[in-house]
Amino acid sequence: MPVTRLLIANRGEIAVRIARAAADLAIPSVAVYSEDDTRSLHTRRADDARPLHGRGPAAYLDADQIIATAKDASCDALHPGYGFLSENPAFAQQCADAGLTFVGPRPEILGLFGDKARARMLAERLGVPVLPGSDSPASLDHARAFLASLGEDGAMMIKAVAGGGGRGMRVVRAGDDLAEAHARCQSEAQSAFGDPAVYVEQLLPRARHIEVQVIGDGTGAVTHLWERDCSLQRRHQKLVEIAPAPGLPPAVRDGVIAAAVRLAAEVRLDSLCTFEFLIDTSAEASDAPCYFIEANPRLQVEHTITEEITGIDLVRAQLQLAAGHTLAALALEQHNIPEPRGHAIQLRINMETMTHDGTVRPSGGTIVAFEPPSGPGVRVDTFAYAGYTTSPAFDSLLAKLIVHTPSGAYAEALARAYRALCEFRIERVETNIPLLQNLITHPGVAAANTHTRFVEDHLADLLAPAAHPRLYVEVEPPQRPTTIAGARIDTTDPLAVLHHGKEAKSAGARAPSPASSPVETIAAYPETPSGTVVLPAPIQGTI
Repeated sequence: MPVTRLLIANRGEIAVRIARAAADLAIPSVAVYSEDDTRSLHTRRADDARPLHGRGPAAYLDADQIIATAKDASCDALHPGYGFLSENPAFAQQCADAGLTFVGPRPEILGLFGDKARARMLAERLGVPVLPGSDSPASLDHARAFLASLGEDGAMMIKAVAGGGGRGMRVVRAGDDLAEAHARCQSEAQSAFGDPAVYVEQLLPRARHIEVQVIGDGTGAVTHLWERDCSLQRRHQKLVEIAPAPGLPPAVRDGVIAAAVRLAAEVRLDSLCTFEFLIDTSAEASDAPCYFIEANPRLQVEHTITEEITGIDLVRAQLQLAAGHTLAALALEQHNIPEPRGHAIQLRINMETMTHDGTVRPSGGTIVAFEPPSGPGVRVDTFAYAGYTTSPAFDSLLAKLIVHTPSGAYAEALARAYRALCEFRIERVETNIPLLQNLITHPGVAAANTHTRFVEDHLADLLAPAAHPRLYVEVEPPQRPTTIAGARIDTTDPLAVLHHGKEAKSAGARAPSPASSPVETIAAYPETPSGTVVLPAPIQGTI
């Protein structure tokens, strides 16, 4: 069934990304926003914007309200993005019951892969290796018994059953406060995913984190779109992703891809799904053991680098599959997929800093200047702009910087990423750009000799002050005059509300020229009876 109007049940950069893909297919889109998210850029990129009752993530987790909003906006399809309700099988079923096409896998696939313990059991049945762990939600007593079974020097991971993105995860070693870690993981899982269940798994201390992107159409036909290396993480959250994985032995690559395809075909995957593996770096590279850890049946944050190396718009493909197209009709059968074109790297620009003990400190405030890099092979996915005031209620991700080099030179891609970071100007909100600059110029990263604890092991080097060039002009924004005549707008805020200076107008004063002031006179919008010109925030209806 064709998609004629799409509700985007998300916010921020991924909502902007979905709106653009819908526009390319001539599908009108509708954004939603919480009470404290009215100035987020996604409300302007969609064709319509509808308010949600509530503040923070809770508003975007309100399934009943979101479905009611979709019906009220005459939508026939809904894209959940990532996070929030994207992997919630009950929500996908609610959409189906309401006559809405859910842009993602079927509810039963979400239920299977969303339950990490059940996913492990499927992998074991298909002969795909997994790490020792629990095959059902783990109580505190179960977790304590499992840790004891690992021996005196054993260590395990506690993970949210319905989780992802590093939330609801803790490393626990013998002697650590297991009860506190277990309780915190449950609390984080409940807050982020609406489900407090957790499971446990043996810790593989130094592993490469490799994931495979797979797409299917529900007929049993599935196609892999190569792999990504997500080993560079902090606190189990990815910082840098690379496609294809540099220096990965062909036999290892073939093994993880074959396992991912086997899992996807078994469930008759009907959208996107990413299958994640850990590779033991302590073994010989050519035959390093690989372990399946989880599957994410949704669009991934790092889908961008797969798009760059394949030339395939994954969000567009999702929408087309949801409308009933097959892989064959979309020319996405495996024989149509080219070898990876060069290298692509994604760097997550987060509003945060890190202390020398590894503690992450969130930052925020009003962004005074926001000037992303550009040029050949440079892409920035973001919802930020100069004048935007961030909210501590939401994730710290501010922008995704993606670079691509069509040549096969990984070093060239790193150099392009470094230069783009040096061009990125963000003022008055602290970010992790200095950390990323140190990270991608580290010899270990250049040699592709990384693992999931690489950031922790090299934290002192990565946090050391370094004289990175600033390839932009630093200009202090001009101060706003205290009095002015005529309509006025703060030019540092593209979404500002306009006001007339009634006192100055009555005195017959003239507005200063743009050369002498940052205030621009706007005459295109009519006054209200009170003398105020207002831009709707956000705009509702067709833009």
